[in-house]
Amino acid sequence: MATRSASSLNLAKAEAGPLELARALEAFLAEHPRAALLDDGRVLFDMPASHYSLSTEHGRCVLHLWSEERNLMRTVVGLEQRKDALRILVRKLGSPRPQSLQLVPDRDQRTPTARSMARSNYLALLERVLTRAFNDYKIRSLRSAMDLEHSFGPAYARAMLVRGQQSWAVLGVGAAETQATIDGALTLGILWLAHNRQNSGGRTVCRGLKLIVPRGAADTARARMAWLHPGLGAWELYELSEADEELAQIDTSSEGNLKMRLVHAFDTRAALDRAQAGIRRLMDLLPDGMKDLVLLRARGPHEVALSLYGLEFARVRHGFTPNSFARQDTVTFGAGVHETPLEEASEGWFADLAGRLFTHRSPTGKAGDPLFRLQAEGWLESLLRQELPQIEPALVSSPIYSQVPAFAAGDRGMLDLLTVTRGGRLAVVELKADEDLHLPLQALDYWIRVRSLSEQRTEENAPNELQRSGYFPGIQLLRESPLLYYIVPALRVHPSMETVLSHLSPRIGWSLIALNEGWRTARQVVFRRHARSPQP
Repeated sequence: MATRSASSLNLAKAEAGPLELARALEAFLAEHPRAALLDDGRVLFDMPASHYSLSTEHGRCVLHLWSEERNLMRTVVGLEQRKDALRILVRKLGSPRPQSLQLVPDRDQRTPTARSMARSNYLALLERVLTRAFNDYKIRSLRSAMDLEHSFGPAYARAMLVRGQQSWAVLGVGAAETQATIDGALTLGILWLAHNRQNSGGRTVCRGLKLIVPRGAADTARARMAWLHPGLGAWELYELSEADEELAQIDTSSEGNLKMRLVHAFDTRAALDRAQAGIRRLMDLLPDGMKDLVLLRARGPHEVALSLYGLEFARVRHGFTPNSFARQDTVTFGAGVHETPLEEASEGWFADLAGRLFTHRSPTGKAGDPLFRLQAEGWLESLLRQELPQIEPALVSSPIYSQVPAFAAGDRGMLDLLTVTRGGRLAVVELKADEDLHLPLQALDYWIRVRSLSEQRTEENAPNELQRSGYFPGIQLLRESPLLYYIVPALRVHPSMETVLSHLSPRIGWSLIALNEGWRTARQVVFRRHARSPQP
């Protein structure tokens, strides 16, 4: 049965069976990876930080959602498309009356009017604060209007502070914006600085950037700002308390407390051996021809994931049975955050999912299909892990670590692809399959973490934190800072990318490698860009 598009969906219980309801929910969540589930306007589940499962046994479509905060299980009895949202009619166990929940594409559900009002108020607030804090400067070009040509969105307030022939670029973001928007402020600040320098006509000399973020939200910008080019301007960071309009400058001479710790490396072969029973059970249910394409990856000492072209669709977890020392496999399936236990009653649903994956997620698939588009970076990674030295001859084919959990002051992050050059220098590889304005500084976050780990030693000549945690066994790692590689399809390189890269510290050795658009069938390098020789 073909999956109907969620954009034209209007399924009542009388006309839709459990399988069609489940497929429609799956399609909406695949189309909107940042979705949120609301109850009367209140966010119940932020889907990027949650899990869900769908089951269709016993003639019902059962939706199970869980996160660190809550657990919810409901029977889905109908779906209705409403503009960009999906209304879900559900029934709680034992309750005859349906309840209405809402799936929205993004957590930020302010109305356009409320969003515009908040940003106008912030613009007026910023003007008052700048007037008091920098009273010897004149405020010019204060605005937050959309400027798509130069990548400026309305979430960011921009201004120039001018005194005689000297000026500063100013960019601020309000506390009502999402954390992702706040973290992206430095990228826009760099572009605003470059834009004003290019358009000054020689009338003023722009000294640098003053970046203003909400109180308590400066950590990401502070870490990044420490690694901007000091010869291209002064970089100043401020936190603004909107309640009392107090502005406080933040020290950016270092990236702050980035004491890191890693999850210890584990024996991947042993993890695969432990999960063999569950793996065989899943493999036996796959369509002919799919087994040879499936990649097995140990995600931990007791967990193995099965993926097709980078899209994880099943997991085997090996652990103890309840109230016993006996071990058993817990097998689940689902694309993305979808996770359903594999039981006798759900084997048909798994076979249906595997069949649709095999049909639609292939190099010759249709670009409009959600299963084809889902997790494009994972697809690109699954290919490049096997041929990274062909794309960049300086890198080795093994070991290559991906999605390594690393922690800094309670903040969990994932190191992207991490490998080493033939000469023993660490290399961070950041992949992106689609255009992304914030790619340069997001990859810088990973680079900062790896550099911190490589420098953490208990004694001068002792192994670093990476080696103590079991990574790169038997390899003599150089003490130089890691290299940073960006690998992106050429037509997906954001127009601003080279501008932002040019503002990175000369101590960072970076390379931009652009691939052909048809990378799913064959990978070719279209062009390369490199930083000038990094300074020690």
